[in-house]
Amino acid sequence: MKKESKVFRINARGLYYKELNEKVHQAVNSGTEELVLDNVNGQRYIGDGLAGDVKITINGVPGNDLAVFMDGPTIVVNSNAQDGIGNTMNAGKIVVHGDVGDIAGHSMRGGKIYIRGSAGYRTGIHMKSYKDLYPVIIIGGTVRDFLGEYMAGGLIVVLGLNRERSQRSTVHSPQKKIKGYGLPTMDYRLVGNYCGTGMHGGTMYIRGDIEDYQLGKEVKKFRLNDEDDKMLGKYLKEYCACFSLDFKEVMDTDFVKLIPHTHRPYGRLYAY
Repeated sequence: MKKESKVFRINARGLYYKELNEKVHQAVNSGTEELVLDNVNGQRYIGDGLAGDVKITINGVPGNDLAVFMDGPTIVVNSNAQDGIGNTMNAGKIVVHGDVGDIAGHSMRGGKIYIRGSAGYRTGIHMKSYKDLYPVIIIGGTVRDFLGEYMAGGLIVVLGLNRERSQRSTVHSPQKKIKGYGLPTMDYRLVGNYCGTGMHGGTMYIRGDIEDYQLGKEVKKFRLNDEDDKMLGKYLKEYCACFSLDFKEVMDTDFVKLIPHTHRPYGRLYAY
């Protein structure tokens, strides 16, 4: 019989970010396996440098650099998150039930970031694989400019689920909610401009299409093959389970594959 882990709760209301993070580290170091943070309101660096098999649930909006250098834990955010989530993360999982800000997964080396809503600018910038580590970012909504900028490894998937619902409705105001998903309309385009600029490794899958003018000159579009379908299915099943989505419905749309056509995009500029 599996031993049930005791849930430890911390009320973050009014706590300075350093004080909150000290409490989090003390709880994890004492052997806590499940931690709930209530009333989080912009405190940054939550989960920084944490290792081990611990689950942290955040009720509220965490600040910048959530899970920076994290190496194993699972963090679930029941709201939005700010900039830099998963910065230089090595392992673990971040699940965000809302939207995220800019540079999600900056220099990420391993682990998974699953976002139910949309993401800001420069998502996955400098993302890379390292030895047996393979980073994955899946965005349920849309994403802004410079997706996968200087990407060197790993996987990014953009699904555009909120975009589909907004196109079916008459809602055009960013202040209104999309029926069914409860997410704000941001941009009808699935992906912003300059996608894959400087990209020299890794793979992106876009559920739908992206215009050639939106791409960095280092990447090209390809149709998916059987290996791509297996790769997508492997991670999207877990993603859909996190957010109670229908896996078959999510997969019932054509994807486009983006990969770099050179591994040294700036070789002629910076090297002889």
